[in-house]
Amino acid sequence: MNAGIGAANRAQPMQHVSTRGAAPPLDFRGATLAGLASDGGLYVPERWPRLEADAFRRLRTARYTETAVAVLAPFVGAALGARELEALVEEAYAGFAHAAVTPLVQLDHRHWLLELHHGPTLAFKDLALQLLGRLFAHFLQDERAPLTIIGATSGDTGSAAIAAVAGLPGMRIVMLHPEGRVSEVQRRQMTTVEAANVHNIAVAGSFDDAQAIVKALFNDARFRARHRLSAVNSINWARLAAQVVYYVHAAVRLGAPDAPVAFAVPTGNFGDVFAGYVASRMGLPVSALIVATNENDILARALARGDYSRGALTPTASPSMDIQVSSNFERLLFDLHGRDAEALAAAMAGFEASGRMAIPEPLRAEAARLFRPARVDGGEMAETLAHAHAATGQLLDPHTGVGLAAARRLEAEIDGPIVTLATAHAAKFPAAVEAATGVFPMLPGRVAGIFDRPERFTRLPAETAAVAAFIDGLGA
Repeated sequence: MNAGIGAANRAQPMQHVSTRGAAPPLDFRGATLAGLASDGGLYVPERWPRLEADAFRRLRTARYTETAVAVLAPFVGAALGARELEALVEEAYAGFAHAAVTPLVQLDHRHWLLELHHGPTLAFKDLALQLLGRLFAHFLQDERAPLTIIGATSGDTGSAAIAAVAGLPGMRIVMLHPEGRVSEVQRRQMTTVEAANVHNIAVAGSFDDAQAIVKALFNDARFRARHRLSAVNSINWARLAAQVVYYVHAAVRLGAPDAPVAFAVPTGNFGDVFAGYVASRMGLPVSALIVATNENDILARALARGDYSRGALTPTASPSMDIQVSSNFERLLFDLHGRDAEALAAAMAGFEASGRMAIPEPLRAEAARLFRPARVDGGEMAETLAHAHAATGQLLDPHTGVGLAAARRLEAEIDGPIVTLATAHAAKFPAAVEAATGVFPMLPGRVAGIFDRPERFTRLPAETAAVAAFIDGLGA
């Protein structure tokens, strides 16, 4: 493996700082195990490392795992040796169903799909979480105190996280999902796993309710210490770092660093598209990041008008994007505020109290240099699914349909090829796909057995105390 590409960056220690400034800086290991910072902020690297143009060029014929080592090495620093990082990366992606891991599919002269659904749970989350689970196991191998991983999912994170850590020693996972607001396939991929260290909670509320509970538990210092909490949601920096890889891997195959590439990203919690931002900060020539939202358009409003305000949640056929509070947006706001943690902390405190934030025009305009917002309703999404199938034979899931609809709408104002992230397999959302295309998408044989296995989950109200009591009941 050509790990030398990142060797120079790895030699320089990389600390990770909280967006709110009051938590101590941590190395990659510490930030990975902590998840959320102790001050309620999110960890980011103290600086954005850069790869030289020749380093990107050398990756044009690299395997996905080689690209991963080159991209991750600067963030990992001294927390892992070169051979340790290589071994973990190779193991993480060995089980993917496509030899290319994230193959590119050409739709026409401008548009491409980046297929991110060849992992064990048929969603892009596998690309980060298969590695994150192995990082947890590696970092915990010499410790006695178990880790309690808690997370909230709008559909795909939960199943991918469970698949990544089920049965691993030294940790247990408690995953919250909004009852009745994920697809049956998404739910069963979580609730049919029989590992003793897996615990599912169906919350009587929305994803935002579940996410608020998780944040509240992390912010309870005694509870956090008692159970040694960590996170697999995209609040965990290591997960976002792993997602930067596929932006680089795709772009160099389409001409980068000698030509720009744009990406259209189905967006809910802002983690996936923020990974594209990180790739651009590392030197990848990204001409635009299209932030494609459904009717739950808080991010589209924020980026278009500076109106970052929570609204009423609208259930849609793309449930993983049914979010009104996008946690990772804080990471972008941190950079837009010039990394002034005090100013960012005050802005976030105001938002958490009122549900509203006005983004100053200079900051919004700065974000608009890269980010292009687009709100796509259910009708346009369905039309895009039908068009893609009729024109190319591709069956897309509703989230990918939102992304492609936005890409087609904005193509005239964007330079270079446009890559839409195909974030999930169509078979995870069969009703919506069949309604739009007339074709029922079949599950791949490797996951079809989820309908034959019993489900295990606990129903709880959307109350922090109820979830805390459940976790306390599992023991220390």
